[in-house]
Amino acid sequence: MDRSQKADAVAQLSDVFSQAGVVVVTRNLGLTVEQSTELRSKMREAGATYKVAKNRLAKLALKDTDYAGIDEYLTGPTALGYSEDPVAAAKAVVDFAKTTDKIEIIGGSMGAQKLDEAGVKALASMPSLDELRGTIVGLLNAPATKVVRTVKEPTSMLARVFGAYGAKEAA
Repeated sequence: MDRSQKADAVAQLSDVFSQAGVVVVTRNLGLTVEQSTELRSKMREAGATYKVAKNRLAKLALKDTDYAGIDEYLTGPTALGYSEDPVAAAKAVVDFAKTTDKIEIIGGSMGAQKLDEAGVKALASMPSLDELRGTIVGLLNAPATKVVRTVKEPTSMLARVFGAYGAKEAA
């Protein structure tokens, strides 16, 4: 990599750190190309990105960002998982780590809040932003459904009574 490519890489990583809701640092312990491709596709499905970055360039990009505290995690063969949704990247990495021992979760950060491995796993157990939105819509929709059912119920009860009397007289 020449100097201009390094500057571009640092600028790109700085942009990532300014937009990300969460950054998860992992250590690769011999992932095969197939496993790495599988992890990247799972991250993409979750709305996250998984990227191997040079530690020195990532540390330069971390300066003056909320994620500056994770620079101590950037030693050895590391990779970064990040997403705008504060849960998506953590959930995807933790789910993949359960299937293989070739990846280790080192830690991460959610804004200025630095997370260790247990913190990342706790974050992954939380519902995602889409799940929370669905729950809220369901809660808002439930009272309207109950009102309609309550208004409709007396007329259907009356229709069943008339139907029963009609069946009784016909017999």
